[in-house]
Amino acid sequence: MRLRQVALFVASALGVVAEEATKEEKPTTFGGVSVPPLQELSPTTWDAEVNKTKFMVVKHFSPYCHHCIKFAPVYQTLYEFYHTMKPGSKAGAKDTFTDYHGLRFATINCVAHNDFCTEAGVSAWPQTALLKDGKRIDFLTGQRSIQELSEMIEKALEEENPGSRPKDLPLPEPGATEAPMPVKKVSTVAKPAKKPIPQNFNLDGVSVSLTAESFQKHVTMSHDPWFIKFYAPWCSHCQALKPTWDQLAKSMRGKLNIGEVNCDREKHLCKDVQATAYPTIHFFKGGERVEYRGLRGIGDFSSFADSAIDLASGVPDIDASDLEELEKNHEVIFIYFYDSAGTSEDFAALERIPLSLIGHAKLVKTQDPKLYDRFKITTWPRLIVSREGRPTYYTPFTPNEMRDVRRILDWMKSVWLPLVPELTATNARQIMDNKLVVLGVLHRKEGDQESVQVSLREMKSAANEWMDRQIQEFQLERKKLRDAKQMRIEEAEDRNDERALRSAKQIRINMDNSNRKEVAFAWVDAVFWQRWLRTTYGIDIKDGERIIINDEAKRRYWDNTVTGNHILVSRTSIMETLDKIVYGHHAIKPKLTVSFVEKFFFDISDNFKEHPILSALSVMGIAYGVFTWFRGRRGRRGGHFRLDSMDGRRDYKDGLLGGGVNGSTKAD
Repeated sequence: MRLRQVALFVASALGVVAEEATKEEKPTTFGGVSVPPLQELSPTTWDAEVNKTKFMVVKHFSPYCHHCIKFAPVYQTLYEFYHTMKPGSKAGAKDTFTDYHGLRFATINCVAHNDFCTEAGVSAWPQTALLKDGKRIDFLTGQRSIQELSEMIEKALEEENPGSRPKDLPLPEPGATEAPMPVKKVSTVAKPAKKPIPQNFNLDGVSVSLTAESFQKHVTMSHDPWFIKFYAPWCSHCQALKPTWDQLAKSMRGKLNIGEVNCDREKHLCKDVQATAYPTIHFFKGGERVEYRGLRGIGDFSSFADSAIDLASGVPDIDASDLEELEKNHEVIFIYFYDSAGTSEDFAALERIPLSLIGHAKLVKTQDPKLYDRFKITTWPRLIVSREGRPTYYTPFTPNEMRDVRRILDWMKSVWLPLVPELTATNARQIMDNKLVVLGVLHRKEGDQESVQVSLREMKSAANEWMDRQIQEFQLERKKLRDAKQMRIEEAEDRNDERALRSAKQIRINMDNSNRKEVAFAWVDAVFWQRWLRTTYGIDIKDGERIIINDEAKRRYWDNTVTGNHILVSRTSIMETLDKIVYGHHAIKPKLTVSFVEKFFFDISDNFKEHPILSALSVMGIAYGVFTWFRGRRGRRGGHFRLDSMDGRRDYKDGLLGGGVNGSTKAD
């Protein structure tokens, strides 16, 4: 965090110098017409300038951003093209395009004015915003084409003055000095490109060795994506990883920057990124980062990198047809619904989320009415997750909770697994912990993916049916609680009992699911995990595919139906057995995944975790009882000895004196 602040301070100082330099730009010429330099805005001039005309297009940029540098000629040509354009047949003879449509262009340096851009919701550069009457109505993030920018502008101008804009508008190429002849018509309603993979990263296909200075310049102060390894030369794991890391750099050539930091030399930098173990691997984009925690094979790295490239490019705006295409390749999709009343704060919070979803899910946004109807959206903004087309809704209690990134991420982490995910080393803990897991042991054979898909369809069918039933039971239970509360209220009103009425109205309908055992579904590759399956469940994969229902918290599992047969990979067999386990207690005897002694100590440990106070009191009671027993035993043993010894002494004394004191003073 301290490094980022220093970087922003240095960047701001340099940005001021860059700002001063840009003020000396000279006019350019387009189509034989002199074009004044682009106006550069600042926080002090912003309000006055954006309200001078109806529309203003503003480019938010950084002078050090590679995307911004490449985007500069595109934006400059777009500005020159519209500045010199004729206003149209409806305009007056003396009207210019700017006068008639009220359209101007400007830029703002977001390094020099970082706080202002952040408050405006600009989280990525370059960002081109279209303002109307001083308020942002649309924007495009990233290195966009002239066609995309023109489409945004033309749409706003046509809505303001219907019939004033041509249907087909020939557009110049970036860097052109005159408008194209209207021979080849280019559609102005061209659909935005589907996020082409950037081709200007890692041009040499090597892992770049970074120092604190170069890290600040190329990673912290830019918005370029970086995949960086923090290592120590003496670390054996780091040495083993080096060939794989070099191979990854070659495979990511032109797509993603790959870097490495020697933590023996750059100790302060590694401390800032909290690299306490080696190797530590992070994905960076601007000031945001996410740690890689997966396996370290080239395939695992490449899969994560491809997902990171896609998500780091921002949150795409989609329509119904785009979602259909995404659903073919993504099992889990988070969809953010918004309308024209969406604020910059909402979008700024949304743009902070994608990096946390790398390797898990896809995040998109939409304002397509068809998707409103499909998912029954009636209020905005709204966030849902679609898993296999099945929606689950995020339900904030206040509007501000839609901007609470931490709360949203906590919810996303609870639902970002597919309906039936594959069990891997990275997600095993999330799938198995504190759940009853229906685990399919499936054979994934080379060249025969259809057999696995058939089994998965059966498991997904069972998962959907179980979820439907749980929702119905939840709604029925809630209705019963509400009816009971209403009966108490009516009864108190009939008796005119004010105290009982207040008490009844204060009853909260608690639908906490903590007492219910959550049921999850997953599958495991029987060949890859055969050793674990054999040692944990005693399963020989030669016996074929089957279902195991596992309760990790209690170290037990079920692998047979009520009739004693194996649980088959079928909806009927799964549902019948699951009913007996969840609702019919002790209908099927479970088996243990550990020995009896281990199970005994696990149960004690679980009791301490679930009921710490009661367990502590029980231990204290047992300890007190043991202490009292030993004390009583010792007391009985010591008291008997003393009585015997005293009696013996008395007898001995009496014998010596001839019968006691009284006896010696009297004579017969």
